[in-house]
Amino acid sequence: MATSIRIRGLVQGVGFRPFVWHLATDLGITGQVWNDAEGVLIHAWADSATLDSFCNQITEKAPPLARIDSLECSTLKAATATTFTIESSRENSKTTAAITPDATLCPACRAETADPNDRHFNYPFTSCTYCGPRLSIVRALPYDRANTSMAPFQMCGLCQAEYDDPSNRRFHAQTNACPECGPHIWLEDASGNRSNISSSSQLITETTELLREGHIVAIKGIGGVHLAVDAGNNQAVSRLRERKQRYDKPFALMAKDIESISRYAKVNEQEQQLLNSTAAPIVLLERIADSEQLSGSIAPRQSRLGFMLPYSPLHSLLMSQIDRPIVLTSGNSSDEPQCINNDDARKLLSDIADYFLLNDRDIVNRLDDSVAMIMAGQKRLLRRARGYTPSPIMLHKSFASCPDILAMGGELKNTFCQLSNAQAVISQHIGDLENASSHADYRNALKLYAQMYDFYPQAIVIDQHPDYFSSQQGQEMAQSTDLPLLAFQHHHAHIAAVLAEHRMAMDTKPVLGIALDGLGLGEDGTLWGGEFLLADYRQFRRIGCFQPVAMPGAAQAVREPWRNSFAHLKSSGWDEIESIFSDNDIIRFLSNKPLHILHSMIEKELNSPLSSSCGRLFDAAAAMLGICMESTGYEGQAAIELECLAQTAFATELQHYPYHLNSTEELNIINWKCMWPALLNDLNQGTDRGLIAARFHRTVTTAVANLAQQLCHQHELKTVVLCGGAFQNQLLLDTISADLMNHELKVLIIEQVPMNDGGLALGQAAIAAATLMQESQHD
Repeated sequence: MATSIRIRGLVQGVGFRPFVWHLATDLGITGQVWNDAEGVLIHAWADSATLDSFCNQITEKAPPLARIDSLECSTLKAATATTFTIESSRENSKTTAAITPDATLCPACRAETADPNDRHFNYPFTSCTYCGPRLSIVRALPYDRANTSMAPFQMCGLCQAEYDDPSNRRFHAQTNACPECGPHIWLEDASGNRSNISSSSQLITETTELLREGHIVAIKGIGGVHLAVDAGNNQAVSRLRERKQRYDKPFALMAKDIESISRYAKVNEQEQQLLNSTAAPIVLLERIADSEQLSGSIAPRQSRLGFMLPYSPLHSLLMSQIDRPIVLTSGNSSDEPQCINNDDARKLLSDIADYFLLNDRDIVNRLDDSVAMIMAGQKRLLRRARGYTPSPIMLHKSFASCPDILAMGGELKNTFCQLSNAQAVISQHIGDLENASSHADYRNALKLYAQMYDFYPQAIVIDQHPDYFSSQQGQEMAQSTDLPLLAFQHHHAHIAAVLAEHRMAMDTKPVLGIALDGLGLGEDGTLWGGEFLLADYRQFRRIGCFQPVAMPGAAQAVREPWRNSFAHLKSSGWDEIESIFSDNDIIRFLSNKPLHILHSMIEKELNSPLSSSCGRLFDAAAAMLGICMESTGYEGQAAIELECLAQTAFATELQHYPYHLNSTEELNIINWKCMWPALLNDLNQGTDRGLIAARFHRTVTTAVANLAQQLCHQHELKTVVLCGGAFQNQLLLDTISADLMNHELKVLIIEQVPMNDGGLALGQAAIAAATLMQESQHD
């Protein structure tokens, strides 16, 4: 029989063709295999049983970095082949083949770097088709060496022989190199004086000695430059915080193996698999209270530590000589993008780093370390970048004929999305577009992805908030290209992202979407953030929310939690509360603020927008418990520290504070007014703050779950979507999802993209596709 086998997915640049060649040769199959714009195509000749076995083994034994999205067989009419060969790549129509994400060092390459008899011994750029950089070095497609930052490094004879040999795991490995022909590292001080040492082995030893001595070393890695210090040296960590001007936000850690991590944090089987995965993200782990000593400045007031394992040969070689973890944080000043080139690192980090371990391979595309956590029984991404991007998200087949759509994403934790042929390609984490320094990254990434995927959108989608930089950029692009511009509500997009990732059909029935986050512009012009929406892809209706409360000072209220405390207490009757609880710390603190001005602002609606935000609710409670009362150092700090405090006493059987549900035919509002006096009374009684924080959490989880059950019954719904950045709170997500499932409701939570605004663009694209398809059907 002659069969044509079409394979789509992550199948290029991962050793897929030699893998197919080996299988075919072992099974006695003749034919050819080649790459093209859609993925991999195989022409195979054998009997029916052999071909069935061939296809089964392709899906069951695919290379570690491969991901098969579809395998389709069709009858082939062609002359019989006498051997099985790997053919050159062929170009046909528009590129739909996916670029593989950067991948952690594979066991075979790791072993070679540790083998004194191997030519890759101690070589920090060792890689093969099963590991190494991909997106971080790509300038254009096709993914050939000439289109990457490996282009200047011409392979030596031995490397070229590996590259040309289909039986070798470095066959067509675009990053193949060795000490004779590849990139090199060097060490210099903050004044630019380069070390006389040229041996990689000696340079790595020298770097580890500098770390042991307490120096801050800037290390150029795969997707950017990191700042490293000894995690056990409190003075060094504190000095890094001071120089970096990052005073509160936790630092990431790297340890050499799972055993080392286990001395400082609890690691279950799921977390171990995640740490050891080819993506090698930072994984947030429960810290061990009485663990071996790490600097207390690494994660102040946090119950978790963010650990990752060495994912490049350079990191692996460094960590093999260091017994305890190192801090490995982004090479930048606070809120600035991570440095990626040598000149920028010298210019921007010379006041932070004492030494620089640099190299001569360019980083083309900035890739932050991905961040993940196990919540509600599954992996959840908090940041999607190195190791995951740009792996496409496959949507339901009903999206296959939709127009090509570019979704611009949100303002914070920005990503954008290209949707085509039921495939959503989501960019790496760009960051907060509030920072002008991120704008160039955003524009450059948009251009690169358009070129890589030969992508020409037929419509552009933005958030309804007109002041977002992403919205403004989308408007400019639509005007300059004369393309349709669509704008969709923030929380509707959050819900649609979950539906899309779970491959729900375009005509899926409405679900109850619960979106809890900081804020997003609502249909009524107020700021939403505690929402219960009856939603499908095409439309939504707001059927529940948290009680809207003023945000005095608007953006200032996001940075200064005390403003939210006052606004909530004012809504509960400030004069009476001030009288009853005058000795309470938060009341005394607020009494020293210009409350007459805030009273006037709220009453006259001056720079005090109403908001149903879950984030601001948590800020209010945190400040009342003395957490970040004056101000926060990073987004979400107050809520994160409040959750950490609550974990010490949280239990599902815990008694919650009182709350009210105000219901009309149109809208059900969770009112928190009566919760605050009860919470303040606990404080006056000297109740443990951890218990108060836990009771607050149990109040929110109870109120949300009870209203969700009521709305599902009222609207005859069986499916609930949980989304929005506030659900990165493990107590909220685990408790609410369990409560709903215990009442036989199906709960959908996003897994492959962040539930925060990093997943917003996926939802925007899905709504646009459904909307445009519906309009075309009506035309």
